[in-house]
Amino acid sequence: MREFFRQNASASGHKFVPNRWDLFAILLVFSLLVLLALAAKQMSAPYQLGQPIAISLSPSHLPSYALQSVLRMFIALFFSLLFTFTVGTLAAKNKHAEKVLIPILDILQSIPVMGFLSITVVGFIALFPGSLWGAQCASIFAIFTAQVWNMVFSFYQSMRTLPTELREAADMFHLSAWQRFWRVEVPFAMPGLLWNMMLSMSGSWFFVVASEAVTVNNQTITLPGIGSYIAVAISQRDMHGILLTVLTMFAVILLYDQLLFRPLIKWSERFRLEQSTVAQTKNSWIGNLFHRTFLMKYVGIFLSYLGDKWINIKAFRYQPTSHQKHLPALWNNVFLVVWYLALFLTLSYMAYFLWHFVGSTVTPSELRHVLMLGVYTACRVFAIVLISTLIWVPLGVWIGLRTRIAEIVQPIAQFLAAFPANLLFPFIVILIVHYNLNVNIWTTPLMLLGTQWYILFNVIAGASALPKDLRQVTDNLGVKGWLWWRKLILPGIFPYYVTGAITAAGNAWNTSTVAEVVTWGNTTLRADGLGAFIMHSSAMGNFSQLALGIGVMALFVVTFNRILWRPLYNLAQRKYQLD
Repeated sequence: MREFFRQNASASGHKFVPNRWDLFAILLVFSLLVLLALAAKQMSAPYQLGQPIAISLSPSHLPSYALQSVLRMFIALFFSLLFTFTVGTLAAKNKHAEKVLIPILDILQSIPVMGFLSITVVGFIALFPGSLWGAQCASIFAIFTAQVWNMVFSFYQSMRTLPTELREAADMFHLSAWQRFWRVEVPFAMPGLLWNMMLSMSGSWFFVVASEAVTVNNQTITLPGIGSYIAVAISQRDMHGILLTVLTMFAVILLYDQLLFRPLIKWSERFRLEQSTVAQTKNSWIGNLFHRTFLMKYVGIFLSYLGDKWINIKAFRYQPTSHQKHLPALWNNVFLVVWYLALFLTLSYMAYFLWHFVGSTVTPSELRHVLMLGVYTACRVFAIVLISTLIWVPLGVWIGLRTRIAEIVQPIAQFLAAFPANLLFPFIVILIVHYNLNVNIWTTPLMLLGTQWYILFNVIAGASALPKDLRQVTDNLGVKGWLWWRKLILPGIFPYYVTGAITAAGNAWNTSTVAEVVTWGNTTLRADGLGAFIMHSSAMGNFSQLALGIGVMALFVVTFNRILWRPLYNLAQRKYQLD
């Protein structure tokens, strides 16, 4: 370590003395750390089950509530990244794990946030008796379930569509699996993963009300945060509080966009698959600030040095084939037999438990009723995916091919994607009641708010990742119009679109629990659908009906994924790689 600093200091000809830009950067970093520490302290306050937590609508409490909500989101984002790198990699590289993990992910992304909360909140509270951390962990876990699925599918898609030349380059340099992961696979997946991280943060806002103000078994647990603030403002018909919430959300989204995502987008440009020069996005002000520092710049160099040491750790380096040890074929077969047998027994026990738990209380007529509710929600889901595709694919391509436009659209799209549907409930309820509208039709646009962005963000990522070489070739050959779309754009963005469509459909099922029940003060309107059934069962504490609703929703999602989305996914991996 000492030699590292000595070499860098001698190379620059300066001592490690901070300049005036360092003072601004250090002040900024420490301010953020202090704010996070204050939020963490507030999140660990003493708490007893059943104790009411007062939520004030005073504007002075909004900064503290926003800080706590954002901290929950970033904690969930950290675990989402960890889950993505492990599960996404395992599913992409091991065909036996893929056969199990992908259907499980299909099922899990179809389980509503309320379902996860109902199942886990009691367990988390039991883990932390006398502390608010139990409810905090339940909320963070719920946010995690709203973030992680599109990130996993994006990373999995990138791993499966890795260009052949990158694989060959990794083989030529004799990279180990560990080095290949960090040097080749993660950089290639980074542009698409980064857009999905931004989308995950925006999706967190959509479900923040459900994660911070949850009613289970006729008992409400509220956590200080913007979500609970929105819930109280809606229950009290406080339009002033709702307006303040929108302004606070806009300020918070703008801040973490400037401090985190804008520098990350600039950093991810180095991972574009390009042979020619490409238009660069302008540097963010935070990037310019740290670039002008002296001491903080060397802190970054030191962190990069530690990262290189971690990637090239001796235990994970490439070993010659003669020294590699492989399991004998017999033991490998035994392991696979044990794996599938354990999986079969586990699934059999879960199916038996679910059938015994639900079948003892649910009648055949009720089962038929819930299946019909699933059909209603399925019609809404596919209508929304179709509308989102027709609107956002051409616009997403237009934005993704224009770097400067993407810079402007990015924070706007993040804010719109983060806009909770709950804030539109007053207007929807007033319109439906005043004009006597059909609640089954006019609550559907609320599902569109949380769904369309998965397609837009993935299409933008796909269009941005198109190599400029291919675009220049089509320009030189005069390829235009529908031929340009058919030969360049649609094949280029197809893997990204399928990822966006899968996660959009899964999110639409999840969003139905919020969108099919609208409340404003004492007025509550329910549409006919599976989401409204699940919300009602959760609020009443009827866990057999809740399990039935979640099971039927998972059945619909897995069925459509197997019939429609998975074949399209396989087509994207087989035919539309950048080779």
